[in-house]
Amino acid sequence: MSKELPEPQQSEEVDLGQLFKLIGNAFDRFFKFIGSILKNIFLAFVWFVFFIKKHTLKFIIAAAVGIGLGFLLEKTTEPVYKSSATIKQNYRTGENLYSSIGYYQDLVNQNDVGTLKKSLNIEESEAASILGFDIKPVVTENEKLQNFDAYIKTLDSTVASKVTYEDFISNSEAYTYKYQQIEIKAKARNNFKKVFDKIIDNIDTNEFFKREQEKDLTQLEGEEETLLEALKQSDSLQNTYKRVLEKVIDKEKTAQTSITIEGSTQTDKTKEFDLYKSDLEIREKLVENRRKQADKKYVIEVISSKQESGIIDKTKVIFGKSISAKRFYVIALVFLTFIALLGLEFIKFLEKFKN
Repeated sequence: MSKELPEPQQSEEVDLGQLFKLIGNAFDRFFKFIGSILKNIFLAFVWFVFFIKKHTLKFIIAAAVGIGLGFLLEKTTEPVYKSSATIKQNYRTGENLYSSIGYYQDLVNQNDVGTLKKSLNIEESEAASILGFDIKPVVTENEKLQNFDAYIKTLDSTVASKVTYEDFISNSEAYTYKYQQIEIKAKARNNFKKVFDKIIDNIDTNEFFKREQEKDLTQLEGEEETLLEALKQSDSLQNTYKRVLEKVIDKEKTAQTSITIEGSTQTDKTKEFDLYKSDLEIREKLVENRRKQADKKYVIEVISSKQESGIIDKTKVIFGKSISAKRFYVIALVFLTFIALLGLEFIKFLEKFKN
């Protein structure tokens, strides 16, 4: 009689040795991959060093040609003149101002001299000579920090803790800063002041900003009248108090009582000081009010202007930086030489790869 043999039980335990081996192989492949990348980077660096060493003379020649070309073009090409004006925005005119400058620049790019002439109310020859417009904020890092601090104070503490300075700066628009600098470039010594004045006038006469200005000035004038009346009442009250105090002193003299100039009691001293403090606060508010009225007198105003007839601009812009023309041509020719030689090396490599 046959007996049924028990089936062997399958072990559910994980073979730790095999697992460690798999992990070890994964790490080994990972480190080999990193090593191959570092090796290739090192080989590329070595190749680049020898590439520069091999063609050093060619780069020197390209730089010399760039300097010579820069000198030649400065002497033979028509000069470019530029002028700038720094303005102060007393209202939120930034977006409108930047849109206007962008519109003028588009007219220059499209060579639409007629429309540019009408927009700026200048002669056709002056409009035709304009090469471009630019505008940028005039702001220091300290002012940016002050703006950030003022913004944080307007937020709830929970929200403010999540806002970083970098986020604030990256989300801040250039036109929001109070001071802006407008720059104009032209092929001739135009009367730049006339162009700047027209740009300012186009913003100054905007109906929306004129209404805002009128409302602000009316409010400030009303506040000034209130402050003047309060100051008048304060002066009257002080005079009355002095007369009362003088009578009290006269009585005390009659009674041969020792007194002080402020009065005989602490209450007298406190009242006199409170009246003086109130008068001082009203005067400070009045000065502040009149300063605001002076600021609101103009929607936007020029605070400094340089070279109304323009100065010669010998700079070139590369990667957002202005550099001299000679340096620009040196960099340009050396870079083009580098690209050309690199292209030749690549072609040679392809020939070897094909073989």
